[in-house]
Amino acid sequence: MTFPNPNMFIIAMLSLVFATSFSSPGAAQDKTRVQVPPLQAPAPTPAPGNPVAVISTSMGDITVELFKDKAPVSVENFLQYVTEGFYAGTIFHRVKPGFVIQGGGYTPEMAERGTRAPILNEAPNGLKNTRGTLAMARTRQLRSATSQFYINVVNNSAFDHRGYAPEDYGYAVFGRVLDGMEVVDKISTTPTGSKDGHEDVPITPVVIKSITVK
Repeated sequence: MTFPNPNMFIIAMLSLVFATSFSSPGAAQDKTRVQVPPLQAPAPTPAPGNPVAVISTSMGDITVELFKDKAPVSVENFLQYVTEGFYAGTIFHRVKPGFVIQGGGYTPEMAERGTRAPILNEAPNGLKNTRGTLAMARTRQLRSATSQFYINVVNNSAFDHRGYAPEDYGYAVFGRVLDGMEVVDKISTTPTGSKDGHEDVPITPVVIKSITVK
């Protein structure tokens, strides 16, 4: 290509330089662009008047709302054990991934702590055993819950109240996890074994260090 006018040659060369200069940074920027992770969903807000407690464990903290409005007997019972310092030094003695973590009754040596009398079973309160909810553990006797509780790792509809026959009565939900569900999941997958006649006991004890009310 010939340029009859020398000025035209200079203008053409400058256009080529500017085109190259302004295209390269953009291409490099595209290659180095950082993907921003999606924002986490905000923690659920407790209902007015419902207590909030922190379960401090050897694997992390779990913050829970206690449904005083829906399960007043279970919540009062739980809070009384908290006030007495009963839970400090107990363990999650039964943990199963895809099921529940259960604790609040045994020491790391699998010694069962003495409790107060069993309480009313509030399973008919309309609350469901969905992932992240707390419920009162009990034996096959409908009114046998004392200090032990469990946290649902998944939706456990088989535990819901379906009727008044013993097999349909269900287990009383009395709270939910507000923060720390990742701790619950981590506890549920800790290695387990058999100990003193109990199955699904963590090999390394998962200790409840304290439970405090905010």
